[in-house]
Amino acid sequence: MIAALPASAIAADTVPPQRTIIVTGQGEVLGKPDQARITAAVVNQAPTAEAAAQENSTAMNRVLMALAGLGIPPNMIRTSNYSVLPQYSTATLAANRNITGYQAMNQITVTLTDLSKLGAVSDTLVHNGANQLGGVGFTIADPKPLADRARTAAVNDARAKAQTLANAAGVRLGPLLNIQEGPGVFQPTPFAARAAIGVEETPIEVGEQPIIVAVTMTYAIQ
Repeated sequence: MIAALPASAIAADTVPPQRTIIVTGQGEVLGKPDQARITAAVVNQAPTAEAAAQENSTAMNRVLMALAGLGIPPNMIRTSNYSVLPQYSTATLAANRNITGYQAMNQITVTLTDLSKLGAVSDTLVHNGANQLGGVGFTIADPKPLADRARTAAVNDARAKAQTLANAAGVRLGPLLNIQEGPGVFQPTPFAARAAIGVEETPIEVGEQPIIVAVTMTYAIQ
């Protein structure tokens, strides 16, 4: 004997699935960075680990004193890497490699809120013993207002795409069923810092940075 299905189950089977249009929109807003982070390191070699560390400490203290002379507060300077590592001979076999000396490396990251000092800071680092510059990264301290504008642009972009698709397909666009935001993306532009030549200050251009937001929106088809 075959049991009869409830009327509700039969009705559910006959209801056609909801027709939808799914689109992704993107909004981009440009903003001028108001913070910069510049990385620099003192790297040196010596016959012993102690000598390498001591020479490195002397050189880095000179760098820090020079930054203080530019008015950079200590809380805007942090050590981002430090190491003292043995250096080996270039023998092919590992068993034949000997320690030929030690390399000390002390890297700092300097955060600036006065971007007019970027060139002076870069030159000061080089002139006072920093022999490796990692470049400059620009950021926007408070990207939320720009991100809100990018969200609005992303929603408008997705809505326009959905309407275009509906018109092309000869259907009517129904109500919005779902909306989901992707991660906001801030794209810093690195700058390969270099030492100044002569007395002219190193030029560093800040430019503008994009805040990008993406949204995915689902519309019903009527």
